[in-house]
Amino acid sequence: MPARPVLIRLALAAIVAVAAVAWLLRPPSAPAALSLAEMVARHATPLPRPAQGMASFHLGHSLVGAEIPAFTQQLAEAAGFAGASYASQLGWGTSLRDHWDRDRPINGFAEMNTSAAHRDPRAALESGAYDALILTEMVDLRDAIRWHQSGPHVAKWAALARAHRPDIRVFLYETWHATDSAEGWLDRLDADLPALWQGTIMAQAMAAPEAGVIHLIPAGQVMAAFTRALEAQGGLPGLADRYALFAESPDGARDTIHPNDLGAYLVALTHVATLYQIDPRGLPFQLMRADGSAADAPSADVAALMQQVVWDVTRSLPQTGIAP
Repeated sequence: MPARPVLIRLALAAIVAVAAVAWLLRPPSAPAALSLAEMVARHATPLPRPAQGMASFHLGHSLVGAEIPAFTQQLAEAAGFAGASYASQLGWGTSLRDHWDRDRPINGFAEMNTSAAHRDPRAALESGAYDALILTEMVDLRDAIRWHQSGPHVAKWAALARAHRPDIRVFLYETWHATDSAEGWLDRLDADLPALWQGTIMAQAMAAPEAGVIHLIPAGQVMAAFTRALEAQGGLPGLADRYALFAESPDGARDTIHPNDLGAYLVALTHVATLYQIDPRGLPFQLMRADGSAADAPSADVAALMQQVVWDVTRSLPQTGIAP
């Protein structure tokens, strides 16, 4: 057989193989999504303030961690909401799809779920015992949306929760990316809320009628606003800049994404203000970690600025459900 036809056939076979692989690896088509006007209409009616402490379920990863739910419970109780409680399931960088699909591994499952707070999320939601479901997605958020179908999986978890507890409140906890993001940390926080958290994930999730209205815990927006307020005045005693909100390793290296106790306190304030529709100003700032040890506390001046920023941000966003 002449060499040229053989080479042509081999080349065609290679092209077909490459095309087949590209087809298999293609991102899924975008799910249906609500328009901005439809989203605005869904969030036009504020949530009523809870009458008592809520049982909350947190589903996510290490940007939930042990301390944020524990701090949120303590703050709720300090605000007069007796009986607040929580349970959770966490992983290392775990997507909501990984939590949903039982045949997908949850990285860090054993390490992240050692406390009595852990409960299987399906069993928890099917019990109908929870008043609030707090979901968050893995980061990088663009990868989560493209490869892990974030919006549809928020809808699946919300629908499961509402099937067993129709009045459950469902929240999407907005997080943040690494402080060394090439796009700029503050720029990314400014852009991701309208484009990704609200404009993609929430819009897709709420397009499913069974998901109902999903509200926002705007921790990323609070991080950005607090950073700007703090750094505009050159820092405060005990907190020089944004980087001091993040964990520090024994060798002094600063983590770029995981909060320390001060960062966790700021995020917990955002949770309690949103979950309970309350002004967090004046709440305590000396709290206990989930393991019962004393948390590192912000100074009174830092705590006051945190509380003011949280209240300003949460009231300004109708997606939180807080009345303006």
